[in-house]
Amino acid sequence: MRVIGTLEDGAAYAVEVTGREDRPVTGSRRVRALVEQQIGSPVLLGPLGPRRDLVATDTAAVLALLRDRTRVVEVRP
Repeated sequence: MRVIGTLEDGAAYAVEVTGREDRPVTGSRRVRALVEQQIGSPVLLGPLGPRRDLVATDTAAVLALLRDRTRVVEVRP
């Protein structure tokens, strides 16, 4: 899945959410670091839940984290 967005400081990013354990996202070192820092932390999949612990192989949880921590502009399957 391809995700395009901006970080808090306005820097644009485009990443591929891979669902791989060793590299959950590719395309941006800053976004990869953000995801890797949050692995094991709870993330809401929607505004009201459900809540899941972030796992590198869970693409829905990684996307939910990006939507929560960055401004996601576009998601392509």
